Amino acid sequence: MLTINSYEEFAQYEGQQLGISDWLEVDQQRINAFADATLDHQWIHVDTERAKEGPFGQTIVHGYLTLSLLPYLWQEIIQVNNLKMMVNYGMDNMKFGQAVLSGQSIRLVASLQSIANLRGICKTEIKFSIEIKDQRKPALTGVATFLYHFNQ
Repeated sequence: MLTINSYEEFAQYEGQQLGISDWLEVDQQRINAFADATLDHQWIHVDTERAKEGPFGQTIVHGYLTLSLLPYLWQEIIQVNNLKMMVNYGMDNMKFGQAVLSGQSIRLVASLQSIANLRGICKTEIKFSIEIKDQRKPALTGVATFLYHFNQ
């Protein structure tokens, strides 16, 4: 795990891969809990019997569930210390490349695309790919922008 304590430490990784998370299995129980939390009970996600006859032969993970796991996976790659707070600022160029099937495992691969000091606020653009174990095509790619407010 990479440990960062300041803007200057972060900046030295610009243009480089920051790391790769561990694999995380996304099981049907997590899919169902996400469906309950978001009120998205589309059959392709929650109806295991009907999904057998669907295009994937089983249920699939909500795309937004895959995206929502980004902060958890990000924390496996990097620990940023000396912070007042961190704010999710935006997402760009996000693309769902392939469905994640129930029971498959995903991981995050992240690189520091750019970094800027905005009047004491560290703005990072993290290029990410959420990969599916034993699959060539990623589940999700994009650029996440985070604002890190370091203590002085």
